[in-house]
Amino acid sequence: MADTCGQIFLGSGLTVLSHPLMYIKVLVQVGHEPLPPILGRNLFGRQVYQLPGLFAYAKHIIKIDGKAGLFNGLVPRLCASTIGTVVHSNILQKCHERGQFEVLGGCQKAEGGSLQHILNETTKEMVARSCATLVTHPLHVITLRCMVQFIGRETKYSGVFDSVVTIYREEGVLGFFAGLIPRLLGDILSLWICNLLAHFINTYAIDDSMSHTGEIKNCSQAVTGFFASMLTYPFVLVSNLMAVNNCGLAGGLPPYASVYPTWVDCWRHLSREGNMSRGNSLFFRKLPAGKTYAIDQKRFF
Repeated sequence: MADTCGQIFLGSGLTVLSHPLMYIKVLVQVGHEPLPPILGRNLFGRQVYQLPGLFAYAKHIIKIDGKAGLFNGLVPRLCASTIGTVVHSNILQKCHERGQFEVLGGCQKAEGGSLQHILNETTKEMVARSCATLVTHPLHVITLRCMVQFIGRETKYSGVFDSVVTIYREEGVLGFFAGLIPRLLGDILSLWICNLLAHFINTYAIDDSMSHTGEIKNCSQAVTGFFASMLTYPFVLVSNLMAVNNCGLAGGLPPYASVYPTWVDCWRHLSREGNMSRGNSLFFRKLPAGKTYAIDQKRFF
């Protein structure tokens, strides 16, 4: 219980600190570009036209809504973080208790660090994460829609309970789970890629006789986690777009987005347009190839 409370407090603090970053990222994912391209320098020092980055975007939001505007959608996100931590912790504990029961019942326990051990632990983590995602996804949808309201200056989703009523009245129960499938797929793929890749690196590329082996293995876990998140980013993008698609907000309707019948249609459209990595980076943002900036619509087409 104490560990869970500690995780909740730590998670809530990180959620508050990272919220402006997520807010800007979501607006970029939707395609909202309120500021025109500017002449800057890339990583190699060459002058190129770039899209305004994180800090310029944040200043624009502050100019319109004040500093508090950077925290639109924070309340439902904090609720999702707290509930998700509790669910994840409880499910994971039950999975471990079941594993211990199987060992007492005569099943052989896999050695720590072995492939079988990694498979077992990853499966437990997958179940716990999936349950937490399933339970908190309605709050995730509300969070995204509170953020996307910035584009059309709407106030349709003004609070958690009002948003619940609005979604249920207009879309039914399924509206709370818009974008769930690509989000689950992305989480599961990212987890398996990260853990398996880290296991093979730690087993076959790192010699246990080396000094600072523990630190190196932790570093490899972080690197593979970053690599896995890059590979599965399209699932995050598609999930977020489907969560706000055709929900009555300007950011989920043409011209910002087509109306997609399924998430697969959204994926195909983004892939065809070359936008599968949109919003992945908030620094050194290059202009989309073959696109023209529309000042009045504040987007590229």
